Amino acid sequence: MTAGGDLDCLAAEIAACRICREAPRAAPLPHEPRPVAHLSATARLCVCGQAPGTRVHASGIPFDDASGDRLRDWMGIGRAEFYDRARLAIVPMGFCFPGLDAKGGDLPPRRECRETWHDRVFAAMPQLELVLVIGRYAQDYHLGPARGRSLTETVAGWRAIFEAEARPRRLPLPHPSWRNTGWLKKNPWFEADVLPVLRAEVRRLIPS
Repeated sequence: MTAGGDLDCLAAEIAACRICREAPRAAPLPHEPRPVAHLSATARLCVCGQAPGTRVHASGIPFDDASGDRLRDWMGIGRAEFYDRARLAIVPMGFCFPGLDAKGGDLPPRRECRETWHDRVFAAMPQLELVLVIGRYAQDYHLGPARGRSLTETVAGWRAIFEAEARPRRLPLPHPSWRNTGWLKKNPWFEADVLPVLRAEVRRLIPS
C-alpha cells in the first residue's frame, strides 16, 4: 500500500473513533463523537490547535468560525487555500468537541486523542516542513521542554523554537480566539515580529 493509502486508512480509523465514548479515560464525551481533522500525504504545512468548538462540531469544518477568520488573516490566505488538503494539514489536539464547562467555556481536549492518535498521525506525515503550534495544549505536545512557563513566554521565545534543528520546524502562536484580543493589544510585538515571518513561510509552503 502507498504512503497515501496508509494515511487514508488512518484517516478512516480516526473518522470512526469512539474511544472517548466507549473507553474514556474520564467521564465519557457528553455527545456523539464527530472527529474533525485534515490529514495529508502532500502538505508541507500543518495547523495544530486545540479542539473543535460548538460551531465546528456542527459543521464538521475545522476553524469554521471567527477564530478561523483571524487565523487565516494571520497567515495571509483565504478559505480556498486553507481548506486545500493537498497543501495544508489540520490536526487539533482533540479531534472532537470536548463539551462545555460550568462557565460555558470549552473543556480541554480529550486525552484519548493525543494518546491514541497523534504519534501515529505525525509519523505518517514525514513530508511536513512546518507546524503552526496554536495554544497551550498543542504547545505542550509539540514543543515539550522547549515551551515556556506560560503561553506568553512560549510565543515570545518563538525565534529560538522556529530556528531550532527539530524537523518539522515549529512556530508557536497564541490561539486566534477573539477572547485573546486583549493579549494581542498587550503584546504588539506579535503582529510586528511574528506575523511577517508566518506569512512568508505560509507563502513559501503554499505558493499561489
